Amino acid sequence: MRQKIVAGNWKMNNTLDEGLKLTTEIANMVADEVRGDVRVILAPPFIHLSQVKSLIKDTDKLFLSAQNCNENESGAYTGEVSTSMLSSIEVEYVIIGHSERREYFNESNEQLAKKIDATLSEGLLPIFCCGESLEVRESGDFISFICNQINESLFHLSTEQFSKVVIAYEPIWAIGTGKTASSEQAQDVHAEIRKYVASKYGDKIADETTILYGGSAKPANAPELFACPDVDGGLIGGASLKSRDFVDIVKSF
Repeated sequence: MRQKIVAGNWKMNNTLDEGLKLTTEIANMVADEVRGDVRVILAPPFIHLSQVKSLIKDTDKLFLSAQNCNENESGAYTGEVSTSMLSSIEVEYVIIGHSERREYFNESNEQLAKKIDATLSEGLLPIFCCGESLEVRESGDFISFICNQINESLFHLSTEQFSKVVIAYEPIWAIGTGKTASSEQAQDVHAEIRKYVASKYGDKIADETTILYGGSAKPANAPELFACPDVDGGLIGGASLKSRDFVDIVKSF
């Protein structure tokens, strides 16, 4: 059975005190209200990671993710963070290839493949993001575009390695553009991603791969999205900064 996941990506938000307050609120709500096998992941800024970990380490539903990593083991890379550093503070997941990293920092599929390798080599679990812009969407060739992202960054992995990867689909064209992706559109792309994974690794691995929706999920639309057969949860942005909204999304399964 595929793992259900709701991951909160805080992006560049919250001071340390604000982040710890938010973590405490989420942890208490999850403990009191969340049942079942859903896994809740928090992805705060780097400065929060160690202290957030201390707040959630004794819970069985909450896990910690970094928002990014460097592909190198160590060296003269001022301002960067390696996977061994993340592992040393018991981070479990790393978000790789978020649309904002691709757009603002020009991360290529080739570079992301190296980040995937670095993450897995340290025993961390990648949340690999893929998705298309409005221009690509309107071109009609968006499925090929998404599959190419997956091919160039993930398909060098062995079956065992790939089985550790979580995929997050981001319809970039529907984030902050005024356009909305319907649950049917989300399901269609998730199904195509799963079909493409099956073409490389077989049906069993594809059926076991968790694919998250990263397109502005909110408490109002999360139940419909999560009811789709190939949508296994969400990578949540803005709504993850409000504890009540975030936990309500978690409870949408």
